[in-house]
Amino acid sequence: MAKKPDADNSVCRNRKATFQFAILEKLECGIVLHGAEVKSLRAGNVSLNEAYARIDGNELYLIGFHIGQYAFDTSPDRESRRRLKLLAHSREIHKLRVKVEQKGLTLVPLRVYFNSRGIAKVEVAVARGKSAGDKRQGMKDREHKREMDRYARRRR
Repeated sequence: MAKKPDADNSVCRNRKATFQFAILEKLECGIVLHGAEVKSLRAGNVSLNEAYARIDGNELYLIGFHIGQYAFDTSPDRESRRRLKLLAHSREIHKLRVKVEQKGLTLVPLRVYFNSRGIAKVEVAVARGKSAGDKRQGMKDREHKREMDRYARRRR
Protein backbone atom coordinates (compact mmCIF):
# COMPACT_ATOMS: atom_id res chain seq x y z
CA MET A 1 0.00 0.00 0.00
CA ALA A 2 1.19 3.53 -0.77
CA LYS A 3 2.62 5.69 1.97
CA LYS A 4 0.15 8.39 3.05
CA PRO A 5 1.36 11.98 3.31
CA ASP A 6 1.74 13.63 6.72
CA ALA A 7 -0.86 16.06 8.08
CA ASP A 8 1.14 18.96 6.61
CA ASN A 9 0.92 17.50 3.07
CA SER A 10 4.53 16.27 3.16
CA VAL A 11 5.19 13.45 0.73
CA CYS A 12 8.64 12.66 2.10
CA ARG A 13 11.20 14.12 4.47
CA ASN A 14 14.97 13.95 4.70
CA ARG A 15 15.10 12.94 8.37
CA LYS A 16 18.86 12.56 8.44
CA ALA A 17 19.39 16.14 7.28
CA THR A 18 18.75 17.75 10.66
CA PHE A 19 21.02 15.19 12.33
CA GLN A 20 23.91 15.56 9.87
CA PHE A 21 23.61 19.30 9.14
CA ALA A 22 23.01 22.56 10.97
CA ILE A 23 20.23 24.30 9.02
CA LEU A 24 20.99 27.99 8.40
CA GLU A 25 18.29 29.10 5.94
CA LYS A 26 15.33 27.52 4.12
CA LEU A 27 13.88 28.18 0.67
CA GLU A 28 10.70 26.86 -0.98
CA CYS A 29 11.14 25.88 -4.64
CA GLY A 30 8.86 24.49 -7.31
CA ILE A 31 9.89 21.32 -9.10
CA VAL A 32 9.65 20.41 -12.80
CA LEU A 33 8.06 16.96 -13.21
CA HIS A 34 7.13 15.02 -16.36
CA GLY A 35 4.37 12.54 -17.14
CA ALA A 36 3.25 10.30 -14.31
CA GLU A 37 5.90 11.58 -11.88
CA VAL A 38 3.28 13.70 -10.11
CA LYS A 39 1.05 10.65 -9.58
CA SER A 40 4.03 8.67 -8.32
CA LEU A 41 4.83 11.57 -5.98
CA ARG A 42 1.26 11.62 -4.66
CA ALA A 43 1.46 7.85 -4.09
CA GLY A 44 4.54 8.44 -1.93
CA ASN A 45 6.85 6.37 -4.12
CA VAL A 46 9.82 8.72 -3.57
CA SER A 47 13.00 9.00 -1.50
CA LEU A 48 15.15 11.98 -0.49
CA ASN A 49 17.83 9.91 1.25
CA GLU A 50 20.78 10.60 -1.06
CA ALA A 51 19.49 13.77 -2.70
CA TYR A 52 21.25 17.12 -2.80
CA ALA A 53 20.81 20.40 -4.66
CA ARG A 54 23.35 22.09 -6.93
CA ILE A 55 23.52 25.39 -8.77
CA ASP A 56 24.62 25.06 -12.41
CA GLY A 57 24.82 28.34 -14.28
CA ASN A 58 21.80 30.32 -13.17
CA GLU A 59 19.64 27.27 -12.50
CA LEU A 60 19.02 25.14 -9.43
CA TYR A 61 18.89 21.34 -9.76
CA LEU A 62 17.90 18.48 -7.47
CA ILE A 63 20.22 15.50 -7.94
CA GLY A 64 19.79 11.98 -6.57
CA PHE A 65 16.06 12.32 -5.82
CA HIS A 66 14.40 8.94 -6.44
CA ILE A 67 10.92 8.90 -7.99
CA GLY A 68 9.70 5.35 -8.48
CA GLN A 69 7.73 4.14 -11.48
CA TYR A 70 3.98 4.79 -11.22
CA ALA A 71 2.13 1.46 -11.20
CA PHE A 72 -0.35 2.38 -13.97
CA ASP A 73 2.08 4.27 -16.22
CA THR A 74 2.21 2.82 -19.74
CA SER A 75 4.89 5.15 -21.14
CA PRO A 76 8.37 3.79 -21.80
CA ASP A 77 10.76 3.40 -18.89
CA ARG A 78 12.37 6.56 -17.62
CA GLU A 79 15.30 7.24 -15.35
CA SER A 80 14.19 7.15 -11.69
CA ARG A 81 17.06 9.35 -10.45
CA ARG A 82 17.26 11.97 -13.16
CA ARG A 83 18.35 15.54 -12.53
CA LEU A 84 15.27 17.66 -11.72
CA LYS A 85 15.12 21.40 -12.24
CA LEU A 86 13.98 23.44 -9.25
CA LEU A 87 12.07 26.66 -9.82
CA ALA A 88 13.22 29.72 -7.91
CA HIS A 89 13.69 33.40 -8.70
CA SER A 90 17.08 34.32 -10.12
CA ARG A 91 17.77 36.70 -7.21
CA GLU A 92 17.12 33.84 -4.74
CA ILE A 93 19.48 31.56 -6.69
CA HIS A 94 22.11 34.31 -6.68
CA LYS A 95 21.81 34.66 -2.87
CA LEU A 96 22.15 30.89 -2.51
CA ARG A 97 25.21 30.85 -4.77
CA VAL A 98 26.95 33.48 -2.62
CA LYS A 99 26.26 31.48 0.55
CA VAL A 100 27.20 28.09 -0.91
CA GLU A 101 30.53 29.41 -2.17
CA GLN A 102 31.49 29.99 1.48
CA LYS A 103 33.54 27.17 2.96
CA GLY A 104 31.56 24.22 4.30
CA LEU A 105 28.03 25.19 3.20
CA THR A 106 25.83 23.00 1.03
CA LEU A 107 22.26 22.82 -0.30
CA VAL A 108 20.19 20.02 1.23
CA PRO A 109 16.57 19.16 0.36
CA LEU A 110 14.54 18.81 3.57
CA ARG A 111 11.11 17.75 2.34
CA VAL A 112 8.84 17.39 -0.67
CA TYR A 113 5.22 18.40 -0.24
CA PHE A 114 2.11 19.68 -1.98
CA ASN A 115 1.04 23.23 -1.12
CA SER A 116 -2.58 24.33 -0.56
CA ARG A 117 -3.10 24.66 -4.34
CA GLY A 118 -1.85 21.12 -4.97
CA ILE A 119 1.49 22.15 -6.50
CA ALA A 120 4.58 20.05 -5.73
CA LYS A 121 7.23 21.97 -3.78
CA VAL A 122 10.67 21.17 -2.39
CA GLU A 123 12.07 22.80 0.73
CA VAL A 124 15.81 23.35 0.24
CA ALA A 125 18.12 24.47 3.05
CA VAL A 126 21.52 26.08 3.18
CA ALA A 127 23.33 23.91 5.72
CA ARG A 128 26.68 23.36 7.39
CA GLY A 129 27.87 19.86 8.23
CA LYS A 130 27.94 18.96 11.93
CA SER A 131 30.97 17.46 13.63
CA ALA A 132 30.73 14.17 15.53
CA GLY A 133 30.66 16.06 18.84
CA ASP A 134 27.75 18.21 17.71
CA LYS A 135 25.82 15.10 16.69
CA ARG A 136 26.45 13.46 20.08
CA GLN A 137 25.35 16.62 21.88
CA GLY A 138 22.16 16.70 19.82
CA MET A 139 21.39 13.10 20.80
CA LYS A 140 22.00 13.92 24.48
CA ASP A 141 19.69 16.96 24.26
CA ARG A 142 16.90 14.92 22.64
CA GLU A 143 17.22 12.15 25.23
CA HIS A 144 17.16 14.69 28.07
CA LYS A 145 14.04 16.34 26.64
CA ARG A 146 12.33 12.91 26.33
CA GLU A 147 13.11 12.12 29.96
CA MET A 148 11.78 15.48 31.12
CA ASP A 149 8.55 14.97 29.13
CA ARG A 150 8.16 11.46 30.62
CA TYR A 151 8.69 12.81 34.10
CA ALA A 152 6.20 15.65 33.52
CA ARG A 153 3.55 13.18 32.30
CA ARG A 154 4.01 10.98 35.38
CA ARG A 155 3.67 13.95 37.73
CA ARG A 156 0.18 14.85 36.46
